[in-house]
Amino acid sequence: MDLPILEDVVIILGLAVVVILLFQRLKLPTILGFLITGVIAGPYGFSLINDIHNIEMLAEIGVILLLFIIGIEFSLRRLALIKRTILVGGAMQVFGSIVLIAAIMRMVNDTFGESVFVGFLIALSSTAIVLKLLQDKGEIYSPHGKVALGILIFQDIVVVPMMLLAPLLTGKVDDVGFQLLLMLLKGLLVIAVVLISARYFVPRLLYMVAQTKSKELFILSIIAICFIVAWLTSSLGLSLALGAFMAGLIISESEYSYQATSNILPFREIFTSFFFVSIGMLLDFNFLLRHLPLIVVFTFFTFLIKALVATFAARILQYPLRTAILTGISLFQVGEFAFILSKAGITYGLLTPTTYQYFLSVSLLTMALTPFVFQYAQRIASFVSLKLVGKHEAIPFETLNQQTNDDLPELDDHIVIIGFGINGRNVAKAARYAHIPYTIIEMNAVTVKKERQHGEPILFGDAVHAMILSHVNVHKARVVVIAISDPDATKRIIAAIRQISDKVHIIVRTRFVEEMKENFMVGADEVIPEEFETSIEIFTRVLSKYLMPRDEIERFTQQIRSDNYDMLRSMQGSGGVISNLSADLPDIEVASLRVFTNDASIINLPLSEINLRLRFGITIVAIKREGNTILDINAKTILKQGDIVYVVGKPDDVFRFGNFLKAE
Repeated sequence: MDLPILEDVVIILGLAVVVILLFQRLKLPTILGFLITGVIAGPYGFSLINDIHNIEMLAEIGVILLLFIIGIEFSLRRLALIKRTILVGGAMQVFGSIVLIAAIMRMVNDTFGESVFVGFLIALSSTAIVLKLLQDKGEIYSPHGKVALGILIFQDIVVVPMMLLAPLLTGKVDDVGFQLLLMLLKGLLVIAVVLISARYFVPRLLYMVAQTKSKELFILSIIAICFIVAWLTSSLGLSLALGAFMAGLIISESEYSYQATSNILPFREIFTSFFFVSIGMLLDFNFLLRHLPLIVVFTFFTFLIKALVATFAARILQYPLRTAILTGISLFQVGEFAFILSKAGITYGLLTPTTYQYFLSVSLLTMALTPFVFQYAQRIASFVSLKLVGKHEAIPFETLNQQTNDDLPELDDHIVIIGFGINGRNVAKAARYAHIPYTIIEMNAVTVKKERQHGEPILFGDAVHAMILSHVNVHKARVVVIAISDPDATKRIIAAIRQISDKVHIIVRTRFVEEMKENFMVGADEVIPEEFETSIEIFTRVLSKYLMPRDEIERFTQQIRSDNYDMLRSMQGSGGVISNLSADLPDIEVASLRVFTNDASIINLPLSEINLRLRFGITIVAIKREGNTILDINAKTILKQGDIVYVVGKPDDVFRFGNFLKAE
């Protein structure tokens, strides 16, 4: 049997392994390796692949699975929480980029339709690259990560109307108003299908599938939902990618979303790699070399325009300048959906072959540059913000509930909480309960406005800057708790605090243990990594179940923390309590059993007459009756039907007594 696509897949995978291995040795980004693989294997390279269409089909599957996973990870509820970022920030970035790019294109004598369409292409950024790099750096939940994510979601959604508008830009379509109305109706239909399916149909279907306990059926059902919804949107004239995103949103509303993500993730990684390889195949390397100076100029202006527009969008959302610049730097590249959209431009004559090659060259250069720019993003943002606003950053857009930060009380010997996420809120609750004064620094203007209305002593600002720290009297505070998700900003905040005070006790929450050493080096007193604290909590409960004395468990956990979690890094231990720790467990079991039986030999009789120890080998240590716990167990204590008895004994004896209590 002749399968040409199999030969192409073998060539791509084999070449990709060699290229990616080389790139890993050179510490270069994997995505760049896939692009280079495509350039080498494509018709403009060594022509190892004859039929690019086959690879484009695999790439399309990769895009579908990518958007499907994104839809699962961002449920309807989570999207609603960042709706302002998506709608306001996304619209500002996309339409601002389109206007500027189209204006420049008009100056080089392109038609109106062609200019606007090129604006469409350049306005889109790479969801795949940006999300992967943010995840790798642990910044996906940082302030700039959240803003970038909201803008990317808007871009992914707006691709659909862009594709529908493409034929209208040619000027050859009659009744534009009718076409726009039709597009709106189609969009509303898709939204209705998503909401109904997410609320009624899919959760019940997945429940029935999960009851079968068949892993194969579960994966099949998830894949079927993804491609059915994608096919539905495609049949309505919308994009496959939007359908996949909507399918992900449907799955996200069920309790099976995490299992679905874990099952689909390996498929996504494989097919997404084909997508980047297919992009590399399209590039005419000779064209790139012949027009390199002009392409470099176009690339520079693309970087500048997109970064500035995205930065402005983040500022409109009332984020500090440094966060806004980080957002702009994250979104300067041209994205994968621009390549999908460009096919529509070729079909409708909105892109000439020469313009298309310029677009490909600029797009691939921006993609290739993105991982390198990410490495220096923090330095660039800090340098630019420092030059523009000086040593501190003024608070932009002073519209926070008609209050200013000067309304905060003058505090002394207080807690400063930096970041008002889950951890920050819990610290504030504990401080309020213990009557300890505290103040909060938060960069999300919406959160600040909302919490001020609730009476929280919260200040809008970036704690990286000394003025903000001085405003909350950090030099008089006893403790500073840094509970943000940006590791680079965390280190800068610690350094800024230490420039003001050497006495304040700094406690830092990190996500990963690898971040501990650097935080200690810049001045943190305590660093609490979430991943190991979770492990400690789990194992503490395990030891409790094994009846280990509580004082030994406490010494064990204290030793782990004092050794900076070395025991959890390597299970060889570090001596002391840990190395001598052993569960010297008696052959006993503690259990709670409900009394169902009405056997007259034990019910309504005092324990002295029942003689449980002789008959069953167990001892009752407590009884719960009608919501009250009886701890004073003596010979006169009476058992009643419906009691919950807490017993101690050998496992076999406890099991035998439990069966006796079940008897009718």
